[in-house]
Amino acid sequence: MRTHKDLTVWQKSMELVELIYKTTNKLPKSELFGLISQMQRSAISIPSNIAEGAKREHKNEYIQFLSIANGSASELETQLLLTKKLYPKLKTEIEKALPLLDEILRMLYSFMKSLRN
Repeated sequence: MRTHKDLTVWQKSMELVELIYKTTNKLPKSELFGLISQMQRSAISIPSNIAEGAKREHKNEYIQFLSIANGSASELETQLLLTKKLYPKLKTEIEKALPLLDEILRMLYSFMKSLRN
């Protein structure tokens, strides 16, 4: 691996961030300090922590940052499910994001497992 940008999980998480920003732009302005802020922060935390962990010198630190990314992904999943319930008009966008998020969660789990072994 040359950099974190070569990791498929980082690339997919960047795609997810873009999708989340496009989706949250369709939420009502009353959600600016609620779901919009939370979803954007959770989403950007995923590739950010993958990148930061990749620059750490010790494997255990890397795993810790991947674990934080995993937590942010789970947090985002909860927010997406809530958004789908509260704003049914965004169902199509949410249903695009959830499978990508699930793939990222599986990739993070596998990556952490491989680093532990």
